[in-house]
Amino acid sequence: MAEGLGVIFDVDGVLIDSYQAHFESWRQLAAEIGRTCSEAEFVRGFGRTSRENIVEQWSDRVWTADEVRQLDDRKEYLYREIIRQQFPGMPGAVQLIRSLHDAGFRVAVGSSGPPENIQLVIDCLGVANIITSRITARDVSRGKPDPQVFQLAAAGLGLSPEACCVVEDAPAGIQAAHAAGIVCAGLASTGRTMRDLELADCVVVSLHELNPVKIREVIAAGIRPQSK
Repeated sequence: MAEGLGVIFDVDGVLIDSYQAHFESWRQLAAEIGRTCSEAEFVRGFGRTSRENIVEQWSDRVWTADEVRQLDDRKEYLYREIIRQQFPGMPGAVQLIRSLHDAGFRVAVGSSGPPENIQLVIDCLGVANIITSRITARDVSRGKPDPQVFQLAAAGLGLSPEACCVVEDAPAGIQAAHAAGIVCAGLASTGRTMRDLELADCVVVSLHELNPVKIREVIAAGIRPQSK
């Protein structure tokens, strides 16, 4: 058994292959307000909140807080409409979550996404009864690479950072996990390469490569020293 150990899953790109859905929702939002969103701009925003991306990517003007909120809400509504039509669950996600639960791990999600998005993903995966800690954009004031989201997720599990493992697909998420004192398994999902995730403590190309034994080993090894 793994009582006293926990796994914190990022959501986008880890539990759901949301790359295309998010990109398309950004493109639709941009078109609605007479702007553009290139794929390169989209990729640069991985791991950050939508509100941060609006301010940074469309920085040619000053956006009021209310404008940013409205654009953010619209973007996420468009995203949910897209994934409702055809839910792109990540292969192996349900099996991994259930195997971790059966092995005694505590399971959380830690995401800078809106709570409505996270709830939709959890419901579509059918694992609501397993996820005992859920940290979303509603709970954080700072996006990744700030460690806040994973610190809160570990606390929600009632565990120390050293007893947890984060599963992430973005460099900013890996940085956030390490800044929180948590080991990280990197998933090279859509739009990612093994090189992008080289700072993770282990890197896989599929969730099928992860299991309770592997994650226990990663936690036991701790955060590996990074080369200068």
